[in-house]
Amino acid sequence: MTFNLHTFGCKVNIYESEYITNIMEENGYQLVEKDADIYIINTCTVTNEADKKDRKQIHMTRREHPDAILIVMGCYTQLNKDDIDADIVLGNKYKSKIIDLIEEYKKNRKKIVMVDDITKTNFEDMYIHRFVNHTRAFVKVQDGCNAFCAYCAIPYARGGLRSKDFDKVIDEVTNLVNNGYKEIILTGIHTGRYGIEKHETLYHLLTELVKIKGIFRIRLSSIEINEITDDIINLIKDNNIMAKHLHIPLQSGSNDILKLMNRLYDKEYFIKRVEYIRKEIPDISITTDLIVGFPGETEEYFNETIDTLNKIKFTKIHTFPYSKRNGTKAASMDNHIDGTTKKCRVREVLNLSDMFESNYYKSKIGNIYDGIIETRKDGKKIVISSNYIPVEVKTNLENNTVVNVKITRCENDSVYGEITEK
Repeated sequence: MTFNLHTFGCKVNIYESEYITNIMEENGYQLVEKDADIYIINTCTVTNEADKKDRKQIHMTRREHPDAILIVMGCYTQLNKDDIDADIVLGNKYKSKIIDLIEEYKKNRKKIVMVDDITKTNFEDMYIHRFVNHTRAFVKVQDGCNAFCAYCAIPYARGGLRSKDFDKVIDEVTNLVNNGYKEIILTGIHTGRYGIEKHETLYHLLTELVKIKGIFRIRLSSIEINEITDDIINLIKDNNIMAKHLHIPLQSGSNDILKLMNRLYDKEYFIKRVEYIRKEIPDISITTDLIVGFPGETEEYFNETIDTLNKIKFTKIHTFPYSKRNGTKAASMDNHIDGTTKKCRVREVLNLSDMFESNYYKSKIGNIYDGIIETRKDGKKIVISSNYIPVEVKTNLENNTVVNVKITRCENDSVYGEITEK
């Protein structure tokens, strides 16, 4: 039988979809682009817009492929199990049992719903040998979150903190490296809290991963500012295997809004810590996430955020308008911001981000970085540098080849370079 898989959301979802692809193919199912016997949708619920995309994809798939088996899983499913028209409905547990569930459905042709309480559960082990659609490999080392930021539904969709066994992470990464993957991206819902429930630390894990024979680069997908220890900074500084890039969510540059959000730092701490990181690792790229239009964000508070952004000067700012999530603390707050105001604020931050990104890239013209070649969907060859600069090159070299690239120019939001000897 054939299957098709559509993934929404974060790198954790990408990892889990790759795992699904792996086990489906190992059990004789064939991945196809269209006209499949089975359609799988892995959902996201981080914003209202994400929910809309989930529902649209579910309805479209059911309408266009009424005779196919439809499987819907993931974060949206975990919170909306009763509203989903699918043959198999899975939350954020039991994804590893998908083969057994398909066989059960084929036998009985009765709808299966497996969405259990996620608040207390163990880490669901997944193990990937290869990635179908990615040159770089993701490894999920952690799941769940206990932070309960006022705007976020993810703790309700993903459950509490839990981590992959230390030795299993080492084994999975070693196997991926032995299978030819040179760059490994560690991902999780709250990656910086890896191992806390097992008296382990992310730093200890990283110190062992950099020792794996043949590994070229380790990259962290996202980490909170108060979880970037001096040990981690020193490891990134002193070990070339560690990517010189950190994605650190700020969410707001106003102390009053940060407090309402239940973020565990203030802007002064964030600025001071970034300054220290840059002093220790001058060439590092630091990107961030930002929410605008949080309930109570007056023009004064928004201007405070703009001032904070101008002080920090991130390489890039991923900006989102606040999205009301039922069941969260922010949903019941007063002084919600209208949509037009949120759109204007998003546009202002994005313009600032474009300027920061352009200035950062232009400052690297003439520099030489190493990286691996990957081919984008449009056929362009890109080398991703350690500090996460996507450098377009002209080459006939194959994907996953390690090269040195010299940045020669920046033009129309793109960076261009030439492969060279270091």
